[in-house]
Amino acid sequence: MANEVLTVSPKILKEMKNYYQNYLKSSTPPGGNFAAKKAAVNITAYNSGKVLFQGHSAQQEAALWASKAMNKPTKKSSSNGSSLNTPLPVGFRNWSVIGSDEVGNGSYFGPLSVVAAYVDQSQLPLLKELGVRDSKDMKDAEIITVAKDLITFLPYSLLNVMPQKYNAIQPTMTQGKMKAVLHNQAIGHVMMKIQPATPDAILIDQFELPATYFKHIQDQPQKIKDAVYFQTKGEGHHLAVAAASIIARYAFLKSLDELTAEAKLKIPSGAGSNVDLVAAKLLKRGGLPLLGKYAKLHFANTEKAKKIAGFSN
Repeated sequence: MANEVLTVSPKILKEMKNYYQNYLKSSTPPGGNFAAKKAAVNITAYNSGKVLFQGHSAQQEAALWASKAMNKPTKKSSSNGSSLNTPLPVGFRNWSVIGSDEVGNGSYFGPLSVVAAYVDQSQLPLLKELGVRDSKDMKDAEIITVAKDLITFLPYSLLNVMPQKYNAIQPTMTQGKMKAVLHNQAIGHVMMKIQPATPDAILIDQFELPATYFKHIQDQPQKIKDAVYFQTKGEGHHLAVAAASIIARYAFLKSLDELTAEAKLKIPSGAGSNVDLVAAKLLKRGGLPLLGKYAKLHFANTEKAKKIAGFSN
């Protein structure tokens, strides 16, 4: 079983406890601040600031916090992949870049939506004029409007893994590997679309260590490794990632609307207590087979919904 340990400040420890609120265990070890289980990863945080990640995806989960940890790794070149980020060349934000991002990996309901999009340097002023920026700073209505404009002229690839397919893949593939494979495929699709042009670089919104990412795509028929950079909050480093994020969010929201219409029940995003109630209703209506059409079943919400619904199978 993989193990990762980080040391964080009291402020970050509080932030982590809030983040894992929906995954908390009922008890903590001596000296513990909190204990949680997210998917296949056990997280144990101690009052000393030490946080232990255990499980098959421990490295990926720890990577979410490594940039905030007091023992965060020193940035190194992408050749050894030991840094969370890969340093970007001067003037990178003005290059012609394929950006890649995903939406939905933290949401119990709905798909995992991965998008890669190519932005030529000549298009950067237009994207700024259209309001392309970090999608987290945009309301859903604006995201939908901007995305509808972007998909009319940007070369992009959307890979939308709906819950049923996600649930079929997940038992034999970690979410980290699934995302890496999807990013690699989406980027490959865009590179084919823009031929004979080639991007100056590729920027992936960081979700795991570069070395782990490249390990995950090692068995793929096409492995895109040249001029690939990784950055946390990639949308702040190049508009190509921001555009990809906006299109992915649009696709995710559209899928939720379609699932809502199909279920005749509002299907929400996120993984909070409100989704447990909706999941419980679906369980009572059609059991796990029905719930699996709408939700990522390996999330802790499934067990919570079972308890609410009094469901034992």
